[in-house]
Amino acid sequence: MPRKFISEQSLVTDRWISFDPLDDEIISKLFKKDIREGEEKLMLAVLADAIDDFKKHAFSKDQRGQKLFQEAEEWFLEKDDDQLFSFEYICTSLQLHPDYIRRGLLAWKQSKLKTHSVESHREGRRKLAKTRIKHPSMRLSRTG
Repeated sequence: MPRKFISEQSLVTDRWISFDPLDDEIISKLFKKDIREGEEKLMLAVLADAIDDFKKHAFSKDQRGQKLFQEAEEWFLEKDDDQLFSFEYICTSLQLHPDYIRRGLLAWKQSKLKTHSVESHREGRRKLAKTRIKHPSMRLSRTG
């Protein structure tokens, strides 16, 4: 079953809107709804920005990127926070299911962590192979 069909089907369940937090098409549809005004648009923008920071900076090597990722992750994981722009409050206001979004983001992170780990391991092996070939003692043993 195509992902688009699944996403459209799962938009509304039990008065809560559920969606794949990494599906940019769903966020676009939520922005376009006519009922979104003022504070709701701002809340949706805050949510979209946090998802973007989470995805974009998950494996950032620079300090700024790491900080943006950490702040986004902490914001998503914070529970029972009734501040005006907390993740829980925004989800409640927009009729989104916070636990569903959390699970989606954490599953994405785990998947990327595995992929990132394998890629880093391969890159490390390539670097090691290049250093062995370039090392002067290796050239001597080949020629001598």
